[in-house]
Amino acid sequence: SESRSAVLLEPFVHQVGGHMSMMKYDEHTVCKPLVLQELSFYESLPLAIRQFTPQYKGIVSVHLKKDSLGNLTLVASPSLQPESCGRLDNAIGDSSVTIWHKCKWAASTGSEHTLVKWSHTQLTKTFKDSCLGKMLLRTDLQYHTDSLLEDANRNQPERNSYNPWGLHCHRQHLNRMSSKHNENKLHQFLLLENVVSKYNYPCILDLKMGTRQHGDDASEEKKARHIKKCEQSTSASLGVRICGMQVYQADTGHFLCKDKYYGRKLSPEGFRQTLRQFLCNGNHLRTDLLEPIILRLKALLSVIRKQSSYRFYSSSLLIIYDGQEHKENTAPLDNHLHFQKPNCTTSQGTNHSRVDVRMIDFAHTTFKGSKCNHTTYDGPDHGYIFGLENLIKILQNISEGK
Repeated sequence: SESRSAVLLEPFVHQVGGHMSMMKYDEHTVCKPLVLQELSFYESLPLAIRQFTPQYKGIVSVHLKKDSLGNLTLVASPSLQPESCGRLDNAIGDSSVTIWHKCKWAASTGSEHTLVKWSHTQLTKTFKDSCLGKMLLRTDLQYHTDSLLEDANRNQPERNSYNPWGLHCHRQHLNRMSSKHNENKLHQFLLLENVVSKYNYPCILDLKMGTRQHGDDASEEKKARHIKKCEQSTSASLGVRICGMQVYQADTGHFLCKDKYYGRKLSPEGFRQTLRQFLCNGNHLRTDLLEPIILRLKALLSVIRKQSSYRFYSSSLLIIYDGQEHKENTAPLDNHLHFQKPNCTTSQGTNHSRVDVRMIDFAHTTFKGSKCNHTTYDGPDHGYIFGLENLIKILQNISEGK
């Protein structure tokens, strides 16, 4: 319909992990590059798992445009709704609309990771206004794998007040598309529910689940690389590792952020401390969140144990809650330096806060009957179950003050 003919997309700034660029389609929808194996999973999703995954909303067709100044723009046909995997390449809508605001991601800039920075208040307002330009405040900050921001003089003025990972992925994705494909090449993107849209201050923990991360179709080189990452991280010992995190700090009004490189280096004890940090708002430990998170994880565990043939290789699990407690006013933003506070005091709140647990990223998920199936397995995914059991155990220990 004409009312759906123009959609302005923005980089999805609450993406805390992964390497594929996630984009904001509208307030309640994100999109990502389509992988047939992931589409096959969403199209045949067991009813029991549906409550633990984002809602699948369809497909949009996209192609790249570059103007005379070198600005990259993505143009899409929002109405595309193909009936099956096999018809994707032919099912292209007639009308195309510009859905990306023109941003100057010029390849000639000094740093590969040049990004923008904004405060949470400005970010939230921008979301409501749907105008990317209002949050492009400063471009002199660089993203580094130790999750610190540096200015042009290599100073580290403060911890992240937002998570730069999504923009990092977005820039890389646009550059890849620009270098590999001409402007007429059509790309299909999945439309998925934005599972953090209902939160004012979304605190997100992205956990890579399971003891094995490579898919059945991985090359020997890729297989060896993923096995090594698992062996050198908590994936082997715990069946889970941290792939990204943002947690709102009520005392500063900033998000504390960690990336996948930080998560790979953690020992089991470091994993436990970071999990506790995820539940700490800078003032106290959010003990009100522990019971609902544990109950949701136990419900997921029960479902996964009953799924025969499924292997969720390289998929992630999101744990989400609102950083703004119901009983407190919005924390004022300030310019104070933010440093980690490892010894948060404990708060025994009575509010039953909203929490969510969602499985995401199914590009390497395999199951019996999949259109993209490589190998058929018997029984449940024991590596995934191992990770869930350890995660629940650690959270229970935190709840008991251990």
